Amino acid sequence: MKLVVVGLGQCGGRIVDEFARLNDRAHSRRGMEIIMGAFAVNTDAADLSGLSVIPKSYRNRILIGGRKTGGHGVGKINEVGAEVAKEDSDKVVDAIRTAKKLFEADAFLLAASAAGGTGSGAIAVITQALKQRYIDKPVYDLIVLPFEHEETTEERTAYNVATCLKSCYSVADAVFLFDNQRYVRKDSSLKFNLSKINSLIVEPFYNLLCAGEEKKAKHIGAKLLDAGDIIQTLVGWTAIGHGRSEVPLFRLPATSGGDFRKKGTEIQRGIQAMDEALSELSLKCNPADSRRAMYLVSGPAKELNMDMVKELGDYMRDVTPEAVIRNGDYPREKGSVDVTVIMSELSDVEKVRNYFTKSTSLIPELRKRQEDTATKLKVIEDASKDIPSLLS
Repeated sequence: MKLVVVGLGQCGGRIVDEFARLNDRAHSRRGMEIIMGAFAVNTDAADLSGLSVIPKSYRNRILIGGRKTGGHGVGKINEVGAEVAKEDSDKVVDAIRTAKKLFEADAFLLAASAAGGTGSGAIAVITQALKQRYIDKPVYDLIVLPFEHEETTEERTAYNVATCLKSCYSVADAVFLFDNQRYVRKDSSLKFNLSKINSLIVEPFYNLLCAGEEKKAKHIGAKLLDAGDIIQTLVGWTAIGHGRSEVPLFRLPATSGGDFRKKGTEIQRGIQAMDEALSELSLKCNPADSRRAMYLVSGPAKELNMDMVKELGDYMRDVTPEAVIRNGDYPREKGSVDVTVIMSELSDVEKVRNYFTKSTSLIPELRKRQEDTATKLKVIEDASKDIPSLLS
């Protein structure tokens, strides 16, 4: 599957930078391209300058809202981010149109943080603009949810997240949710944490995107998972996970007839990888709530056998009893068995529900504070009305 990826705001730009790095890896190691264009959109010029892989052209690093923000961001006010994106949406779409291989792409993927200002406000606006322009291509949103400390220290965070999620869900074909708190490493530096989290967010997409673009016959799976399968799976709230089980590179020659322990170990590697993928889903959710699911198993060709595929299929059916399940194999990896799982069309997401509930109760409180502030300012103004001004 080939994507055009667009990052909105600082977080979104860095995630798309990782997608560009992923494309470089696919090109150098596998001789294929999976990203047809990478773009970063921001109201802050410094954030755009901090990217490393996305081309430095103004067509790829797009500064919007220059007149309103002076190139210094919107200060976490996502209404301003949305307003600026509406005014400059044509500028963004025009830049995306310059991608030489745009029409080879199967879909668009837009990334942003839900808690910020520019990304949170702009992602739904740009999603809508792309859907209106390219009606035949699905548009997916990748939304990063805030850390716990951001929710507790900044009241505005919950409001931004709720408005962003509601807006994106109403226009995007599917919304990938990534909970920052599930990826955090407590003892690591802030810079390392953010860099590692961005890498972990993007990694599950690697084999998923490469499988359908494979050109060498020996690496094409018995059951190919292509763009059509992915598009049919992705609907509504979506979580993705990735697991890996190491495979020894050097082994003793097999005895005639094979060994039952070796056979059991091979199957167990696939189960362990799926266990990890399900436990490391990008968002805490109940897999039984998904109505569409998918898994891709990748590994050395001799490790991928019918028994493993059957066991993985039974496992997925047990955890997603009501889902339409699609699956595939990809004989590519050398030293590991990798499993990527997607849970889509989730009927209930507790985290999202909590944001909506919290924001609903917060809105009247914020309005009351604004009214109280206006009242106090009016009292001060009335107290000073008889005092002459030096400017008159």
